[in-house]
Amino acid sequence: MSEGAKGREMKIYGTVKVGERGQVVIPSMAREDFSIKPGDLLLVVAGRRRGGIGLVKADAMKEFATRILKGLEMEEKQ
Repeated sequence: MSEGAKGREMKIYGTVKVGERGQVVIPSMAREDFSIKPGDLLLVVAGRRRGGIGLVKADAMKEFATRILKGLEMEEKQ
């Protein structure tokens, strides 16, 4: 994984054009850095300012949500 994927720095992978159907191609280096494979489900996220959008692997978000829920369960038991 490159520093952009591991660290907290922003990394620019290049530019892409939006096709007529709203599709974009994720640059190969970004796919490699984030282990994005054909068929992976990605969550499209955006902030309130509408300055941009981001992609998050759905399984990573599911794992994150599961950890949060487990943490809440632990707090309730204490």
